[in-house]
Amino acid sequence: MPPHPDPAAVNFTATSHSDTYDFISKANHKSHTVFVSGASKGIGRETALAFARAGAAAIIVAARSELTSLESEIRSISPSTRVVKVKLDVSAPEEVEAAAAHVKSHVSSIDILFNNAGYLASFLPFTESDPDEWIKTWDVNVKGLYLVTRAFLPLVLASELKTVINVSSIGAHLTRRGASAYQTSKLAVLRLSEFMNSDYGEQGLLAYAIHPGAVATELGMNLPSEWHSILVDKPQLCADTVAWLTDEKRDWLAGRYISVNWDMQQLLAKKEDIVERDTLKMRLVI
Repeated sequence: MPPHPDPAAVNFTATSHSDTYDFISKANHKSHTVFVSGASKGIGRETALAFARAGAAAIIVAARSELTSLESEIRSISPSTRVVKVKLDVSAPEEVEAAAAHVKSHVSSIDILFNNAGYLASFLPFTESDPDEWIKTWDVNVKGLYLVTRAFLPLVLASELKTVINVSSIGAHLTRRGASAYQTSKLAVLRLSEFMNSDYGEQGLLAYAIHPGAVATELGMNLPSEWHSILVDKPQLCADTVAWLTDEKRDWLAGRYISVNWDMQQLLAKKEDIVERDTLKMRLVI
């Protein structure tokens, strides 16, 4: 059966969204350089285009797949935006280091690092699962996030915004049969986001994690077929939310989990309470 997370996690704001809306549609990134992994399709592609609509000074797009059509689309939206393409398997250390060196030859800093590349293996219980597929999920979702952040962090710390957004999932809060690889990997992303702040917060780094919505991407369609009915969110919702969240530095979000389905105006209204109670983080409750 489809997942049924805690209603409080879904309805943290009174209003929920499945598509973009006016409040998040007017970001301004004219002075910012952005890096997007997993950019060739789905949420990554839409996010790169959202930053183009926001007039980003430079957009670095990285993926294993072809990026020429995305480059053309970015240029058609924002001719002044510099586009740097990087062929990248985030789980391969040598490729990540080479990509970082290539990017450093084109830009002096990265304001926003969007760790979006992900993988979802078939949901199977332990004894029925393929060990290589199980490990690949962690290789991409956790090891890949670590490698990319590690390699590109000097460029991020040299920027104005110094912001890292990591794609987690509402699945981080669930324990569904057969989902041990994916859901534990996305739980790890939440804690890694906190460690980024712990290790580099004094240098101005801001890192937090998002649930990108339930989107019928290639990855999303790898979910069990009975879950496909919940894949109703548009990729532009995540894209525009990320562009809006990052058009200024929001230090109060450090280490927190944010769902793009939440209404961002209503989330802002909860800022004081979130900070005072230090909510939206993974904690042991006794």
